[in-house]
Amino acid sequence: MGVRGHSVDAVVVGAGVVGAACAYYATRAGLSVAVVDQGGPAGGTTGAGEGNLLVSDKEPGPELDLALLSARLWRDLADALPDGPRGIEYEAKGGLVVAADSAELAALHRLVADQARAGVETRDVTADRLPDLEPHLARGLAGGVHYPQDAQVQPALAAARLLRAAREAGARLHFGEAVTDILTGPDGAIRAVRTPRRDVPAPAVVNATGVRGGDLARLAGARLPVLPRRGFVLVTEPLPQLVRHKVYAAGYVADVASGSAALQTSPVVESTPSGPVLIGASRERVGFDRTLSAEVLRRLAMAAVALFPVLARTAVIRTYCGFRPYLPDHLPAIGPDPAVPGLYHACGHEGAGIGLAPATGLLVAQALTGTTPATDLAPFRPERFTKEGK
Repeated sequence: MGVRGHSVDAVVVGAGVVGAACAYYATRAGLSVAVVDQGGPAGGTTGAGEGNLLVSDKEPGPELDLALLSARLWRDLADALPDGPRGIEYEAKGGLVVAADSAELAALHRLVADQARAGVETRDVTADRLPDLEPHLARGLAGGVHYPQDAQVQPALAAARLLRAAREAGARLHFGEAVTDILTGPDGAIRAVRTPRRDVPAPAVVNATGVRGGDLARLAGARLPVLPRRGFVLVTEPLPQLVRHKVYAAGYVADVASGSAALQTSPVVESTPSGPVLIGASRERVGFDRTLSAEVLRRLAMAAVALFPVLARTAVIRTYCGFRPYLPDHLPAIGPDPAVPGLYHACGHEGAGIGLAPATGLLVAQALTGTTPATDLAPFRPERFTKEGK
């Protein structure tokens, strides 16, 4: 069957926040773009996210560099997107990482010293000053660190606003259309994306399908070892602003960096502009099993109450789970595929996809147009998984 349909410069597969950012920056680079998704905007991992824009939970290295770039871009986007910061519920609230004892605090201070050399802004908070930042925080903690660069958005709104801006710049949006094939020419190069409704001819395809990134790669004849890592979130009844910052225990940083498939939980608590408090975080590799886990919910609730005793009197009105797109080295795959000319990856961000979306979108647009990348792409190149059977 021949290729039919109207050609564009690039097809972005995936309408989560990463795909939306890729479409946004590609259109601003002057490219014609189509976005294809089997569902709708933010229908996957993005819609199950808390909207964290964090630098605090990252050790010095490529991911932190990407997060610092993204933090600057999110501030710009909050002003540039329709309806301003309120349109995406952007809050430059800052983060507060707390330590339970002197050993945790010493480890946190060692991390902070390394982060500060990488450009992260931090402020030590002694135990007696913690109530100044969080009046309802539990007493008896050893101390903490304030991270003013941490922020938050409403992820579904952010994806929708980015897609709206891309559409207004000429992007075509095809929702409810699963990609059934990626067509290549005799030389193996990308020439079109096929859905049940249409072919979209294009010399470039951006794989922004999150936890399904490995499936899309296989359609094109490539390999990307993306696995789902499940997480649950508790949502409380609407409350006055009991929690002023993004607050989490120092052990959360180790859980983020862990490659364990076993269940891990560490308290992460934050308010939202509409009132409910979000409580996380759990991590476990159980495939795409959505079965509600009473043990996970119990651990999250107990840990949250240990940090904020006032929450013991609060009702949880719902819970939800999502799947983080996990890659073995905890870094996303960003850039051209080594085996399939015209295939670009933008997935595998695990729990940091919302925070890292703008930098990823900018880097993909720069790769598509052959311009100098805003940060070193080498650590994120997909070919690292083709070496030594990784």
